[in-house]
Amino acid sequence: MHNRSLFIAVALLSAASGVASAQVVRQIPSDNTAYGTTAAEFLLLAPTARGMALGNSFSALVTDISALYFNPAGLSQMARPELTASSTSYIAETKYSYVGVALPFGGGSRAVGFSIGSFGFNDQPVYTVEDPTGTTGEVYSVSETFIGLTYSQQFSDRFAAGFTAKYISDKLGDVSGTAFAVDFGTSFHANIGGRPIRAAFTIQNLGSTLQHTGKALNALVNREPPADQQGIPQEPAAASLRSKEWQLPIQFRVALAYDLFSTSMSRFSLMGEFTQPNNNDPQFSFAGEYDVRLGGSGFSLAPRVSYTYQPANSLDPAGATSANYAGFNTAVSSGSDGLAFGGGIKYRKTPRSFGFGVDYAYRNFGLLGNINTVSLGLTW
Repeated sequence: MHNRSLFIAVALLSAASGVASAQVVRQIPSDNTAYGTTAAEFLLLAPTARGMALGNSFSALVTDISALYFNPAGLSQMARPELTASSTSYIAETKYSYVGVALPFGGGSRAVGFSIGSFGFNDQPVYTVEDPTGTTGEVYSVSETFIGLTYSQQFSDRFAAGFTAKYISDKLGDVSGTAFAVDFGTSFHANIGGRPIRAAFTIQNLGSTLQHTGKALNALVNREPPADQQGIPQEPAAASLRSKEWQLPIQFRVALAYDLFSTSMSRFSLMGEFTQPNNNDPQFSFAGEYDVRLGGSGFSLAPRVSYTYQPANSLDPAGATSANYAGFNTAVSSGSDGLAFGGGIKYRKTPRSFGFGVDYAYRNFGLLGNINTVSLGLTW
């Protein structure tokens, strides 16, 4: 009897141990970030050299025509009409071109603007399973374009707001799609210790989805014959496939800018910005800009530098030991990824006279290479 009781006790303990083991929760590492789930990502490219040199982190500081992209609220703080044009030779032999014009009115408390940007490439060979070397002579092109209209207004001496309505066209080879989006921005400006401090909140590309159509989606589909015609050949039916509806790359940005010193002849500003996109990890950027007038010549110089921390760019596929991963040399140090710098030179004799300027920016994209941007500007 004693042995039988001991056996039952051991069996119950074993069963209880099995239940306890079955209840252990296994944590499976996961990342729910929606990488690669948006279209028209060219909307995230900085269109001006000043913006690229500052790592896109100056939405709180911007009070010139760059506000058309970075923060519509800053446009109403622009003193005179401005025109800008820029060209960027981007990654993988692509090109991004941008033009913007802005006009203040209402005694300087309001402004309107127009901008257009185009990204893409032309006449690339078509590679297929049947023709992996692209020798047929067939080519394709990509052309992504947006057109934006901006309105901005100062509501008080410390607060301004603005918005940009955008029409987006996305042509990828033989398919294309369109979408509409809105950028909205605010700007708060005050003084601390007698020096300007500015804060900004912006949201970009909030709008419709983008769905592609075109002849590349046309297909012949083999129909299932009726039950009474089994075995009889059927003519294929013409059909148009439906592509997925893609979201636009939305960004929410919070920025702060503070002038360490500001006089009639020079200014040194520090900037920081937090960016939360809907298709990537959050990003942080820090920047500095020193603007100095060269006496009474009318010329001014503005060196700039920035660094952007992008967690998703920390690619280490083989413990940094592989020299070739997906065609990229991973042995190259990516420690400078996110570093950008540049500068500008401007001429304007008096606040109401004609002026012009040239800006340059260099940006390091780690394994993807380097980018150079040049912008030209006119003020009248």
